[in-house]
Amino acid sequence: MAYIDYYKILGVDKSATQDDIKKAYRKQARKLHPDLNPNDKEAEKQFKELNEANEVLSDPENRAKYDKYGEHWKHGEEYEKAQQQQRQQYQGGNYGSGFSGADFGEGEDFSDFFQSMFGGAGGGSKRSSRGSASGKFKGQDVHAELNLNLKDAATTHQQTFDINGKKVRITIPAGVYDGQQIKLKGHGNPGVNGGPSGDLYITFNINPDPNFERVGDDLKTKVTIDLYTAVLGGEVTVNTLDGSVNLKVKPGTQSGTTVRLKGKGFPVYKKEGQFGDLFATYDVKLPTDLTEKQKELFEQLKNS
Repeated sequence: MAYIDYYKILGVDKSATQDDIKKAYRKQARKLHPDLNPNDKEAEKQFKELNEANEVLSDPENRAKYDKYGEHWKHGEEYEKAQQQQRQQYQGGNYGSGFSGADFGEGEDFSDFFQSMFGGAGGGSKRSSRGSASGKFKGQDVHAELNLNLKDAATTHQQTFDINGKKVRITIPAGVYDGQQIKLKGHGNPGVNGGPSGDLYITFNINPDPNFERVGDDLKTKVTIDLYTAVLGGEVTVNTLDGSVNLKVKPGTQSGTTVRLKGKGFPVYKKEGQFGDLFATYDVKLPTDLTEKQKELFEQLKNS
């Protein structure tokens, strides 16, 4: 079977960073996900190819092996031995076939080999390129995405998944971030010939919030105040993720002024009791539909 260019499948070049690969995978996975393309065989095929490419390139060890051996990466150990033998033969004056002493498993299908080694074996550096002697292989990993709103992501809670007909309950810690991935060992597809099950990888997608913008562990929000409060000072109610607080407004506050509410931001992931800050920016709303009397008063202020 022909060599598979995983970089091309993901739409990145060989100099791509791990973050570039992660972003490219997520972008395409959202378009090709079976839930969004029901009964679309071509999309299903492309989604499987995408997962296969991500399985290799997102793992530094597998990626290094893939880059090193190119078309022969799945038979890396034999290929390297053959290259060494070829160099020895060349140095000794033997110009025959340098691969005569290597066993490449004639008749093997590279794609099938990938399925047994990386679709299931979880990295073949600790076993031969033919898999274990018993023929047991780890099952394919499963990738899923979970959408959360901002308030859900700020609260430790449980959610239940239905994976391969089994209910899987996970606890989502407060503070998870957009694009974060967790691994549930043994919750993927069943193994081959009694091998261990694959793993379940869950990627969190945090939906945009209409009231708050998250920046790391901090939050940003806009607070509208009227002209009179901005000029004379007063008090305004500011909404936070866990309720509301009253905030004093200084006289002469300009539109765009930002104040910090310490500890009212987002919970820090897996650091109980620690929170970011909330930054509230004032937006001064000018009065409209003024009465004639009000206009006269503004004229007096203007000319005073």
